[in-house]
Amino acid sequence: MLTIFDPEHASPTPTRSSRKSGFSRRNFLKIGAMGAAGLTLPQLLSLEAQAGIQRSTKSVILVYLVGGPPHQDLWDLKPDAPSEVAGPMRPISTNVPGIEVCELLPRTAQMMDRFTIIRSLCDAQSGHDAIQCYTGRTRGGRTPSGGWPQFGSAVARTQGPAVPSTPPYISLCYTCTHGPYNEPGAGFLGPAYNGFRPLGDTKQDMVLNGITTDRLGDRKQLLTSFDQFRRQVDASGAMEGMDSFTEQALGVLTSSRLAEALDLSNEDPRVVERYGTGDPTKFMDGNGAPRVPQSFLVARRLVEAGARVVTVNYSKWDWHGGANNSIFKREREDFPAFDQGITALVEDLHQRGLSDDVSVLVWGEFGRTPKISAQVGRDHWPRVAGALLAGGGMQTGQVIGATDRLAGEPVDRPVKFQEVFATLYHNLGIDVTTATIPDLNGRPQYLVDTGVKPMRELI
Repeated sequence: MLTIFDPEHASPTPTRSSRKSGFSRRNFLKIGAMGAAGLTLPQLLSLEAQAGIQRSTKSVILVYLVGGPPHQDLWDLKPDAPSEVAGPMRPISTNVPGIEVCELLPRTAQMMDRFTIIRSLCDAQSGHDAIQCYTGRTRGGRTPSGGWPQFGSAVARTQGPAVPSTPPYISLCYTCTHGPYNEPGAGFLGPAYNGFRPLGDTKQDMVLNGITTDRLGDRKQLLTSFDQFRRQVDASGAMEGMDSFTEQALGVLTSSRLAEALDLSNEDPRVVERYGTGDPTKFMDGNGAPRVPQSFLVARRLVEAGARVVTVNYSKWDWHGGANNSIFKREREDFPAFDQGITALVEDLHQRGLSDDVSVLVWGEFGRTPKISAQVGRDHWPRVAGALLAGGGMQTGQVIGATDRLAGEPVDRPVKFQEVFATLYHNLGIDVTTATIPDLNGRPQYLVDTGVKPMRELI
């Protein structure tokens, strides 16, 4: 919950020492207990003071397609394969000669020169778990005590805030009832490096002097509340003894930058319409995420406000039930909505001059079986999966990797999840060959495994 210190509980005539200790992070300004794990804002902001941190204005928007999207129906269609493999979806040409995508992605097809498709992710896990999509690592193998931090947490620890009034890592992910679908968290870095979570169930925790996030659009009431609070703090002398990081944390709360970025009523209605909208209260299939393409627009607004990493979970892609073709019914619902939202985001980034500064990554935890089963449709398939990238100054208008005639095995340029993360770190200005973060024992841990490098095809 968000807590603002109440001056009535302070000593009426604070001493010099009480100004230093009585107005601590603990009882002055705290943001925490947001969902399963919290974020202490002064701790977060104190990262800015670490020596040797490379500052940049580069950002990443990471979109997790919950449940594992069918790569062979989206970006790697095999129209010449047997019908039980190819399915009913047909490929269409794009504005890049030789590249085809699903007929339900016409906007992506028209903008293929601004995207890159990876068709050969080769080291996916087999179970429903978001961990690899957020960390590059699975739950097996070498794991330090506390667990690996996810990408946004590692960036927050390595680079700190780009601007004092915006947390470096913001999660727009909704909490799914299936626990492994949710972000794994900051691992050994601790809860101070979890993403700031302004949406979903945690909205009720964001309360400031009677102002909730649903009422942040009322600028006059919000500013009146802040003005009164500032006068009370100044009168008590608390500002004189406040440590610099708590003072910066107060700046986050009293700045309108973050609140305005989250408030889509500030956006041109024509832009909102371009992205499309969905119901944030409807969790797909009960345990997936809502299908809300407006999250892509909020993500764009947040990187403009200074966020380095924004994560989004989108819809539910674990479709089964081949006997009644329910998988293809869902594809006809989900593909066009996704196509509209993701192309609006990439087009927006280009129009606003952000295409070189903001990297976009879209993927899920694995691919789907080549053969369509009458019992389970397209089942889990870890042997190959796909991804979609854009922006970040990357080389776009290309396909990386290839699969066999059934889209079941990589046959050219197998790509690992960590290679993609190494590329994103590179785009942010972080050298994965030298950058480390300390684990719980103080040992330096590299951001990706030794030897993993950014993808030469993209940079």
